Amino acid sequence: MATSPMPTAISIRSLHKTFGTGKAATAAVDGINIEIAPGELFFLLGPSGCGKTTLLRMIAGFIDPTGGTILFNDKNVTHAPPNTRNTGMVFQSYALWPHMSVEQNVAFGLGVRKVPRAERKRRALEALNAVQMGQYARRKPNQLSGGQQQRVALARALVIRPDVLLLDEPLSNLDAKLRNDLRTEIRRTCKTYGSDNGQPGGITTIYVTHDQKEALSMADRIAVMRAGKIVQLGSPTDLYRRPRTRFVAEFLGQTNIIPATVAGREGNSLTVTTSSGPVRAEMPPESTMPEPTPGAAVLLSIRPESLRPAPRDAPSPIRGTLAETTYLGELLHRTIELPDKTRVTIAELNPSPEALAQPLGSPVALVADPTDVVVIPTNE
Repeated sequence: MATSPMPTAISIRSLHKTFGTGKAATAAVDGINIEIAPGELFFLLGPSGCGKTTLLRMIAGFIDPTGGTILFNDKNVTHAPPNTRNTGMVFQSYALWPHMSVEQNVAFGLGVRKVPRAERKRRALEALNAVQMGQYARRKPNQLSGGQQQRVALARALVIRPDVLLLDEPLSNLDAKLRNDLRTEIRRTCKTYGSDNGQPGGITTIYVTHDQKEALSMADRIAVMRAGKIVQLGSPTDLYRRPRTRFVAEFLGQTNIIPATVAGREGNSLTVTTSSGPVRAEMPPESTMPEPTPGAAVLLSIRPESLRPAPRDAPSPIRGTLAETTYLGELLHRTIELPDKTRVTIAELNPSPEALAQPLGSPVALVADPTDVVVIPTNE
């Protein structure tokens, strides 16, 4: 495979996009600042209408920003036409020409660029091999599965050797098993494309999705968006384990939100009071939360897998009564009702016969490691 040039760094500075005018104006993207490293697989994650696709299309050049700057390396491309940015894009729909073979579909963009026929063929097969579809080069798109068609669409974006690869919810039309299978394949392709003779490859990639598992399993970093703004940016581990707001905590998987009141702090250890008693949380040194004051109302975010049955000698467990059980084979979800009627869920792997047999309404005591208890302000 031919070696690609060094991957591109992307700088997005104070980017805005407003639709409409006057009182009808709506800010779809509202002051976004991002620095994306060369070769990074960067995800834009958020619910429908949060602005992630508008942001991606501004990077591609399909939408002109209202304000701000987009740089590819040191080149200002903010208002440059799409065909001058050398970006490859993969859409939700595969958009393959049904009358063309797989190879012809992949080579189409090279023909537009006046690449010689022999070179088109060589590069099309190279791109198909990169996504493990070389053996299907002569087939028509309707002879392929949905997952195979999506790989062809990815090869078509890669064949032009883009500086930046843009993916707009590329797996949303596939069933759950295919999505799982292709996550690893897409990440492998993005991180190794262009490698040659032991030299590292990779292509700077921006991937839009509303699927949390896609983002957590594939991304180097994730920007969680809401109402046109980035509410938190970090690695998958950082965002999942240390959400800064209730929105991020609840959007990135299942969590338990428990109202609490600050009782005191000693170093990085914070003690809070809940309806079932005191709970201790370990505040990381890099926490951006304002200094909590005694008596302040806060929220606790505790993931279901972080809660476990309390040993007999556990100090200050979280106490409640068993309200519901859901058996999922390898997992047992038990819902516990606290004294203030707040409900929390505990996820138990390979549940014991005793846990399965516990009757509804019986008392339950739970504990969590203080490092797994995340304190969140009530106003965010």
